[in-house]
Amino acid sequence: MAEGGVGDGEEITGDVVMGGREMTEGEVRAETLEHIKQVNAYVLDLVRKLLHSAKVHDTSKLEDPEKELFRKYTPLLKDCTYGGTEYRGYLAEMKVALDHHYADPDNRHHPEHFENGIDGMTLMDLIEMICDWKAATKRHIDGCINKSLVINSKRFDIGHQLVQILRNTVEEME
Repeated sequence: MAEGGVGDGEEITGDVVMGGREMTEGEVRAETLEHIKQVNAYVLDLVRKLLHSAKVHDTSKLEDPEKELFRKYTPLLKDCTYGGTEYRGYLAEMKVALDHHYADPDNRHHPEHFENGIDGMTLMDLIEMICDWKAATKRHIDGCINKSLVINSKRFDIGHQLVQILRNTVEEME
C-alpha cells in the first residue's frame, strides 16, 4: 500500500476524504456518476470496434487471391481433423491465400497477422479470434473448441492464464 494510505495505521471512518478534505455525499455521488459515464464511454468505444470487426470479418476471403483457393480448400478442410497432418498439408498448399489473408488490416484476429503473434494482439483481437475459432469448429467434421484451444495454445505459444481466460469466454458464448 502507498505510504500514507489506508493500511498505514489510518483509521477508516464514515467520512470520505479526497485531496485532503472531506467530500459531501453529493460530491461523492457526482464523482461516481462521472466515473460511470467515463467507463460507459470506454466500453461503448470497444463495442463499436467489435461491431466493425464483426462486419468486416474475413471479407478478404471473398476476393482474389483468397477467393479461389478458399473455394477449392474449404470442403477439403471440412473433412479433415483440425491440426492434423492432412490439415497442415492443406494450409501449406494455401500459403499464397493465407499470407494475403493474414496481412490484411481487417484480419487482426489471426496471431499470424502480427510479427510477435499473440503478444501483438489486443483484447478486441482476442475476442474476435475466439469467436472465429469457435465458429471454425462448426466447419470441421470432428470440430471441438476445447481441442482447438489445446492445439492452438501450443501452435501460438499461448500461456496457461490466457488459455483459461479463453476457455472462460467460450463458456460465456455457449
